[in-house]
Amino acid sequence: MTDQAPQSATPRPVFVSALSISGIIDRELLAEGDAELRRIGRVLTADRLTYWPVEDEAEALGNVRLEQGDDVFLGTHGRLKIEDQVGFLDQASYFLKRKPLAGSAAGGSTVVRGMAVEDESGEPETGFATPRALTIKPGQTEIKVSRKQRTLIGEARGDADRVDLEGENQYHLTRATFTTCKPGNDDWYLSAEDLRLDYDNEVGTGDDATLRFLGVPILHSPWVSFSLSDEPKSGFLIPTYGTSSRSGLEVAVPYYWRIAPNMDSTIEPTILSKRGLLLGADFRYLDLLDGWPYRGRVHVAFLPNDRQTNTNRWAFNLMHTQPTTASGFSGSINYTKVSDNDYYTDLSNQITSTSQTQLLQQGVISYGGMGWWTATTNVQSFQTLQPDPQNPVSKPYRLYPQFTLNARQPDLFATDSAFFGQYTHFVHPDPNMVEGQRTVLQPQVSLPYVTPGWYVTPRAGVNVTHYSLVQPVSAVGAPDSINRTLPIMSVDSGMTFERSTNLFGREYAQTLEPRLMYLYIPYTDQNDIPVFDTALADFNFTQIFADNRFSGWDRINNANQLTAALSSRLIDPASGAEIMRGMIGEIFYFTPNKVVLPGTTTAQSDRSDFLAAFSGQVYPKVYADAALQYNFADQQFQRYALGARYVPELGKILSALYSYNNQTSPQINQVDISGQWPITGHWQAVGRYNYSFVNDNPVEIIGGLEYNAGCWALRTVAHRVQTTQSSSSTQFFVQLELTGLAGLGNNPLNFLQRRIPGYAVGPVQTDRALGD
Repeated sequence: MTDQAPQSATPRPVFVSALSISGIIDRELLAEGDAELRRIGRVLTADRLTYWPVEDEAEALGNVRLEQGDDVFLGTHGRLKIEDQVGFLDQASYFLKRKPLAGSAAGGSTVVRGMAVEDESGEPETGFATPRALTIKPGQTEIKVSRKQRTLIGEARGDADRVDLEGENQYHLTRATFTTCKPGNDDWYLSAEDLRLDYDNEVGTGDDATLRFLGVPILHSPWVSFSLSDEPKSGFLIPTYGTSSRSGLEVAVPYYWRIAPNMDSTIEPTILSKRGLLLGADFRYLDLLDGWPYRGRVHVAFLPNDRQTNTNRWAFNLMHTQPTTASGFSGSINYTKVSDNDYYTDLSNQITSTSQTQLLQQGVISYGGMGWWTATTNVQSFQTLQPDPQNPVSKPYRLYPQFTLNARQPDLFATDSAFFGQYTHFVHPDPNMVEGQRTVLQPQVSLPYVTPGWYVTPRAGVNVTHYSLVQPVSAVGAPDSINRTLPIMSVDSGMTFERSTNLFGREYAQTLEPRLMYLYIPYTDQNDIPVFDTALADFNFTQIFADNRFSGWDRINNANQLTAALSSRLIDPASGAEIMRGMIGEIFYFTPNKVVLPGTTTAQSDRSDFLAAFSGQVYPKVYADAALQYNFADQQFQRYALGARYVPELGKILSALYSYNNQTSPQINQVDISGQWPITGHWQAVGRYNYSFVNDNPVEIIGGLEYNAGCWALRTVAHRVQTTQSSSSTQFFVQLELTGLAGLGNNPLNFLQRRIPGYAVGPVQTDRALGD
């Protein structure tokens, strides 16, 4: 919208000034010499003006200038109905300016009945008009939900043989040009024989259109359509192209279909020079059911007769999320399946995809009752991929099904009481693996005593576990029923000290926070219990205060131990922001750990590994992170990481991280360097180098250059990723972005944001649909 006054049924006065004024009162007014006509929201100037009050119409001749809000039109001759904003200008230049607006011009809201809802957590994805996250407020019966705030193209300008004004926000231009570059800069522009700009529907269309960049025609179409906001419209998107070492030249011609304000689809055929035609489609939806939001996405891809493998390749993914409804139910579906083990390593260049080996296939339904208990049903399976024969992947158990009950009353007779219950039926695709049913019951009671400076929380509980097993034929004499009962007792305590301190010439509040927790669990032999879903938990500052050093319920460690930790924070007293944090922690064992997983042993030591960590700002614009795990018995580091970031301003960042971990298989020993930095003028460079000393080769390499001229940007990025231990893939991105119109080529911005920590994006425009 322009900053124009709304139309009114009451006539508003017109003011006319000039060096010479003559005419007939209430019928015709002639103004000559620096003539100016004003009405609220509009100013019309010219060498000569004629105004007819009855018709509310003006004719301007010579050096015509029309201002409507922030819009400006210049021409040699024009005629205009002032209030209706209908008229024309000959030999015109125009300058249009728009601001962000909420909703659409035509009723951008949704009426929700039954419950009131309001937008709580930001905008939905591009193309959706309904808020992504909604908070329910009972007690109301109807409310309007405003559509998300959108951004129109900030500034646009051009020339035309004739500009027809066809009402507020409606412009028809003949033999016109269109660009978002500043005046005097015509690096790119779109020329069209007939151009219409409809800011009500946020759409621009043109006939016989040619796109020129640096004076060179790069695209011509008999008809063109593009969005005037950051919401795309139905139509063909600009083709994208790239190359990879596995698939060769890649050319995609996507078609965007905006089915409804809350529903869209992208159909994307991609030509792979080495493989064939890959057909892909995405369908997204976001809606309300009885006043409660739900959202989802479906992705399908099909590559018939891949010339490299002589097979049909395909992928399918369904994601649906239904938050809590008025009845208390919520649910989700996440189902992914691909045609073969090498689908991602062959057809994806994203490291997050090529590293996938377990594809989740899950359905969850939850019910929340009375606000203090929840029940969940989970059905879960995986498709296990084996992309690297040298590193086989184990198949996990399937949950057919799993029922979980959680309940907590934080103020029940001055206690904090909780209950956890779970029943799981485990099924395995390998007939030689044990299967069975596991039931876990764990009630517990805490008696917290809390003061402003310290707290003590004694807690007592019991874990009761029952297994009903189906043993394979090879497991002769193995039990088919196992019971385990373990009491769990602990006392958790902590204190907080605070003082004022001066560092780097500034005042800070410094805290000292010691914490002690004693834990007791008696030992029970658990070697006969199968391992369905249990592994050794990651050893960190959260885990050392947990009851169990194992994830899952198939193993519960014995414990007679004291956990001690000390943390200190540096806090800005004015803002409350945490500037630095340092922590150390360790567990002291009074009796050794005896419970182990099959094929493993536990060190007989009176103390755990020592943990230390630091994170924060160590110097203006310099941040550091460090963490280590040290074993005093072996006198060696189990793992450590050292990292630093230099961030002088937005768009400038240098990061370096060295990490070592000898507890993983394979071992981790690698350095990761990344950054984004202006080189000179409009040029900036981005890059990342992740090198593994264990494999003696790079894990990931990214290198790119960007030239940003304000109204256009050119980006080139090369990406190499190690897809398996013995193979890699290389991809190239090239994109020319014309601000406010389209991006030509393969857009690397989302990729750079994911792979370059701290990467800052300049003005980014959504791909615009172009009619063919």
